[in-house]
Amino acid sequence: MTKTPRFARPRPGARVHTRSARSARRARRGGAPLALLVPGLIGLAFLVLPLVGLLVRAPWSDLGSRLGSTEVREALKLSLFTATLATGLVLVFGVPLAWLLARTDFPGRRFVRALVTLPLVLPPVVGGVALLLVLGRNGILGTWLDDTFGYTLPFTTTGVVVAEAFVAMPFLVISVEGALRAADPRYEEAAATLGASRWTAFRRVTLPLIAPGVAAGAVLAWARALGEFGATITFAGNFPGKTQTMPLAVYLALETDPEAAIVLSLVLLAVSVLILAGLRERWLTTS
Repeated sequence: MTKTPRFARPRPGARVHTRSARSARRARRGGAPLALLVPGLIGLAFLVLPLVGLLVRAPWSDLGSRLGSTEVREALKLSLFTATLATGLVLVFGVPLAWLLARTDFPGRRFVRALVTLPLVLPPVVGGVALLLVLGRNGILGTWLDDTFGYTLPFTTTGVVVAEAFVAMPFLVISVEGALRAADPRYEEAAATLGASRWTAFRRVTLPLIAPGVAAGAVLAWARALGEFGATITFAGNFPGKTQTMPLAVYLALETDPEAAIVLSLVLLAVSVLILAGLRERWLTTS
């Protein structure tokens, strides 16, 4: 009679371990407890039903004509223009700021990082008031701009760009700083040993490494700028063709033409869905 080799025999407790693992998998795949299922479904309905209501009440029959109206076209054109310019400003100043926060050590860095992220939690209207106090006609810097160049930022298209850049920059800084911290610094060190300056190493080595993070941050900043309302209406006003972006047009149309407000809201909703779909692999899990 042939004996089973010792190494081929099941270890004591192996069957128990397998059964416990199977039980754990069945528990994970099992039904949710009622105490979690009910509030979870209520939370889902709370988030989804308003969007469903927007789609149900949309004037689909004359959607094309409303999208082609002068008011909608002007608001859409201005929103795309200012959001793109604001994103350009955010890239020019936000990427270096993220590099300073991620690659340099200076006193008060944590405090500076807190200040950078403050617009994320600051009410946009408060941000607009702060911009007025600094860049307004009687503001800290606004007075100098008016006296020296005869130019004022509030209630102008440039003011819209400034307001949107103010609220959108933290999204880019956070994304780029995270990408910089995840990037391997040894590549920069290798470039330095070969004689590259810090600027050359950043431009030729670091920037290509963090390009996905920069792109994701720029897209998020652009989407945030496109949907900005509070700081824009406070700092730049609501003048059609000049400072009236799509969120401001929605606010105004609710009082005069609710169906136009729904159409503008649909455009912003479509942009948001496209942004989330484009960043799904980076920001959302698929499990």
